[in-house]
Formats: sequence, C-alpha cells, structure tokens
Amino acid sequence: RPPTASSVSSSSLQSACGSGTLSTPPSQIIIGTLQSVPGFGANSTLTAVDGTKDPYQGVVQSNSLREIATSYDPKFRASNDVVQLNLEYELSEGVTLYSQTAYSKDDYFSTQDYSRFVSNPIFADSTVPLRRVNKPLPTNYTSPGGYYNDPQLDRSNRLLSADLSQSDNSQFTQEFRASSNFDGVFNFNIGANYLDFKTEDNYYVFNNLFSYIAEYFYNRDNNLAVLSTVGFATLQCDASSPANKECVYVDYSPISNLAGDGHNYFRSRNLVNTRSYGVFGEAYWEVAPSLRLTAGLRYTDDTKETTPIPSQLLLGASMSGVPGLMSGGYVNRGYPEGKKVKQSWRAVTGRFVADWKPDLALTDDTLVYASYSRGYKGGGMNPPRVDINPLVIQYLPLADSFEPEYLNAFELGTKNTLYDGRVRFNATAFYYDYQDYQVSQIVDRISLNENFDATIWGAEFEFSANITRAWRIDANIGYLKTKIADGEKSIDVMDRTQGNKDWMILRPWLQVPSNCIAPVKHVETVIAQSLPEQAMLYFQALCGGSARYGSFSENYPSMLENWKKFNFQYDPFKDAPNFGRGFDADLGGNELPNSPRWTANIGTQYTISAGGWDTTLRADYYWQDNSYFRIYNTNHDVIRSWDNVNMSITVENIEENISIQAYVKNALDDAPITDAFINSDGTGLTTNVFTLDPKFYGFSVTKKF
Repeated sequence: RPPTASSVSSSSLQSACGSGTLSTPPSQIIIGTLQSVPGFGANSTLTAVDGTKDPYQGVVQSNSLREIATSYDPKFRASNDVVQLNLEYELSEGVTLYSQTAYSKDDYFSTQDYSRFVSNPIFADSTVPLRRVNKPLPTNYTSPGGYYNDPQLDRSNRLLSADLSQSDNSQFTQEFRASSNFDGVFNFNIGANYLDFKTEDNYYVFNNLFSYIAEYFYNRDNNLAVLSTVGFATLQCDASSPANKECVYVDYSPISNLAGDGHNYFRSRNLVNTRSYGVFGEAYWEVAPSLRLTAGLRYTDDTKETTPIPSQLLLGASMSGVPGLMSGGYVNRGYPEGKKVKQSWRAVTGRFVADWKPDLALTDDTLVYASYSRGYKGGGMNPPRVDINPLVIQYLPLADSFEPEYLNAFELGTKNTLYDGRVRFNATAFYYDYQDYQVSQIVDRISLNENFDATIWGAEFEFSANITRAWRIDANIGYLKTKIADGEKSIDVMDRTQGNKDWMILRPWLQVPSNCIAPVKHVETVIAQSLPEQAMLYFQALCGGSARYGSFSENYPSMLENWKKFNFQYDPFKDAPNFGRGFDADLGGNELPNSPRWTANIGTQYTISAGGWDTTLRADYYWQDNSYFRIYNTNHDVIRSWDNVNMSITVENIEENISIQAYVKNALDDAPITDAFINSDGTGLTTNVFTLDPKFYGFSVTKKF
C-alpha cells in the first residue's frame, strides 16, 4: 500500500494494483482526481462537482456480465458495398488466364455507454454564491440548479460518459493469374496482385465533466473576471485572439453529425494507406502416382503511409509567461495532422509440400503430408499520444513503431478413410517459430504494439464415424503449447514495480497520461512537508513532469527552494528504470494470449427420413482449457476454462432444394469470460471483458434454384 496523508489526495497515490481498482468506474477516477485540483475540491472556491459526496454511494451494479446500468441509448450502423469482376480466358490448351478485380467500401458507426454506471447527482448548483467572493458563476454555461447541458450528451445532473467508434474504409484489389491443367506430371500457377487499402478510424470518448471543465475554465471570455477575482492568474481566454489561444474549444455539434474539432472530448484519429505488390508462383510435380511435390515462392513489396494525428483532450495553446497554469497544448481547436510517415518492407516467402498416398491394407485411402512455409506480416507505426507541450508535462518515452512479423511453420499430418468411408481419422502436428510476434496493449491511451520472439507447437486430432446410416458422431481434440522466448521483457501496467518495495506507483497530475514509479522514500519526504496544494507539483518532478521545467522554476520559486532543501538528487529520466515507466517483467517462458492448452469438441447427429424429407437432430459440445489474455501470465490475466452447447433441427428436401433449420446457440445460457483487455492508467486500469452471447434462438429457410 502507498504512503498516505490527509493533506495529499489519495487519487495521486492509489493507482497501484489494489483489490478495488478493477471495479472502479473510470468516471469516479476523474472525479477523485479533480477533487485534488485547486478550484475543484470539496472546499474550493470554484466547485464544479459536489466533492462532499461519493458519486456512486449506494449504487449497486449487477453481478451479471450481461446486465449494465446505463442512461445512454446505444446506436449502431454499418454498411458494406462490394463490386467484383471475375474473368477467365483460355490462353492455350490447358492454360487459363484469370482476372479478379474487386472494390469494397464500408462504413461503421457505434456508440454506447462508456462507464456503464449510473451515478448519483454530481454537479453543484452554479447559481449558489461563491464562498470567497459571494457572487454566483455565470449560469449560461455552467450548471444552474445542478444540471449541466453537454453539447453531445444533453442535459443531466449525473455523470454521463459515452464512446463512439467510426471507420471509413475502402479497398481495391487486382489479381492476374495463369493456371495450367495439363495431363502430364507437371502443372503450375503463376500471377501477380496489387492492393490499395485506405482507412480512417476515429475513436471518441465523451464525458460531460470534460465539457464542463472546458467551458468552466477556458472556453468563454466571460469567465475571465471570475477566474481573476478568486485568485487565479489573469488568463486572456479569447479564442479569437491570435496571441492568446489558451481557450479549450468546445464542439457544439451533435454526435450524429459531429464536427470533430472539439477539445472537450477525447478523439483518436488514425489515417493509414497501405499499398502492396506481389508476384507469386507455384509448381506441382507428380513424381510418382503416389507422390506429389508442391513448391511456391512469393515476393511482396509493402508500403504503409501513416498520418500521425495526436489527440487533444482538454488542451489549448500555451501562452508565454505562465506555462504552469496552461492546459499544455499547442492549439485550442482542431486536430492538426503531423508529417506523413512512410514505411516499406520487402519479403520473400513461400512453401514446400510433399503429399504421399501409400497403399495400406488398414485404410481405404491415406494421405501423408509434410510442409514448410515462410510467412510475413508488415509492421507499422504506433498511434501518436496526446499533443502535450513538454514544458508543461513531460512524457515517458514509448516506441514510435513496431517491426514486421515473420514465421517459419512446419507441419506433418495424415488423413485417413476407413471402413468403406464410414470412418475418417486425421492427425496433424505442427511447430511455428515466430520472429517479432506482434502483441498490443493499451498504454498512454493508445494501442501500443510490441514485438516478441515466440514458438508454438501442438497437435490436432479429428475423428468422425457413421455408427449407422442414420447416426453419426464426430469429434476433435487439440493440444497447444506456446512459449515466449527467453530474454523478452515488457512493462506490465498492472505491476510496474514488479514487487520492489523501495518503489511505488505515482500519478501526480490529471494531465499526465500514465502512472510512473518513484522511490518510496522521496514520496514520503514530500508528504511529510504537509504541502497540500503543492505536493502534486513535487510529485511531477519525481515522475519527470513539469516540475523539472520552466513552470517549476519560473512560477513557483518557493517550491524550487523546497525541492533543493529536500536534497533528493534524483532525476527520473536517469535514475529510474525505463525512465520511470517501471521495471521490466521477464516474459521468458510465458504463454501467448488466447492460447488454451487443450481444446475439445464432440458432436452427434441423427437423421430420420420419410416421404422425401430428411430430419436431422444435431448437438455440439465445445470445451477449452484455461488460458491468458495478456503476455504477463499473472493471476489477473487468467481466462478460466469454459464450455458451450449448441443444438439444431434441420428439415430438408434434396430434390426440391429446400432446407428449413431451427437452432439454439449457447443452450445452457452460460456467460463465461472468453477474452479481456485492460484500459489505460487514466481510466483506473479497468478491465473490459468479452463473454458468450446469451441463449439465442433462430431459424432459417433456404431455397436453391
């Protein structure tokens, strides 16, 4: 547990892996942090939220993973258009030229409750006279009567939060391929293809407290007198003035037709254009009637052009003179595009396969095969982080890009038919050797991609048998063993100290995107000084924040003197592991995410034939072993084993080409967790989980012509 003191907000110190962290709503993290900021606390002059009350006191959340509390109406829209042209032309006897041209465009829009909690009323009545100056705040943009009217989330006295996912993608592909069908022992397949893929993905998070802050402090110039009167520096909050653009611009357009240039919400915009050229060829050689060899090569040339667009939540443009009180950005409106980054990769891949059909007395038909293949997946750029001025808030460094992924895959298997086709048995063993396997996690509000060497090996067995003409059983079982290579390391955001008791988790300021680690002795020294409103600024120095820069020395000389008296002789960028991000977790020997050791499926069906109609009753049971959803393989990362049952009844008439099916999925209505991911530090390291759909009934009618 971190050191505590009544004079220091616990929101700066309680981002460690405590028992209550995962269940804490992101909105409560925001409120808790704001209560530690001068001007927002329970005893502050400017009271935006009622800091005397717990916003979730008495609020009970259902234990069911399929039930949420929400006051927000979700919306979902999606469209997809595909145009495809396929041509065939016989170049000569036995050789055919194929052309495949396709264009697709899809649009996606999905918005839903982000925090999935319904809070108690939180906003203070802005018409109540201020404590110090005995006059009310301007009511046209605050919370008269304790109700705030958010531009995107509408009027409410409670905390509202929603996210929005939007994507606009287009893809053009062209492939030319020549394939032979000779009667002899040799055939081939050669060709070339081209891909042009363009995508724009936008992810927003709206919170009426974000908009409140933007309007309350920075957005309108009529709050200037209030801020000055109550002791804040005189901020020339005038968005129209080129010299003074500290105002945080508020977008007043609705979610359904969003302008997208506001800083009162979080926006992550990703623009990527991928172009790929490929030339490939395969040759097939019938060495003998029972032996066939396949050899293929492919050359790929990939170019990925990424446009970095930093997020701008609650940021305006810093003004000279008082950077310590600035919001920390460079612009007060819009999301400026950075310089395009072009990356290119070239790779030669291919495969070699040997198929052997021995004549065995035990089987009707047997195929034994062995293969080697070389695979490749391009790398890319990690998304840019918040566009914060380093003179105000200093980032902890992260990798800007990630490497391509390469795979050497070996496979050995057999396929067998027995007892006049009534029994089938297949078995496969495989070994995959990955170089720079790509894994992502959320860090600093972005999806950070990292690379690790890893191996995978395992086996799969398939079996089916017609017990009678009407009764059939089929089953498969798989074993999988994954291993991250020795020496691979990464920082676990859930355990940055890795058990080192001399260090602790620290988050010194609302604008800092992530937690850091700091020496316990230095944190205790700051707390012992009883500096209620200054402690966080000293904590910034321990985290590599603004206290090391101009704002510390220019605006808080007394703090600088105190800092010298502390005699810390500590620089987080030099003296802390990984610049203060945390200690490396040793990943060597860990399993890859979503890789259950054992999986099994068994199904059975029975068919009744009468009057030209076949009625088939079928049931399937699936089970998978424990697995992990993160590479760190901690107790928190475990996905427990789960199973599922599906059933169906199918009635069909083969001569009439008609089929009617009724089915039920997840017949036992179980709700196992099937996957999960952890959000960033700024939302309290909350965990999003995925579960099976509830019991689902349906039917279909199919007619073929």
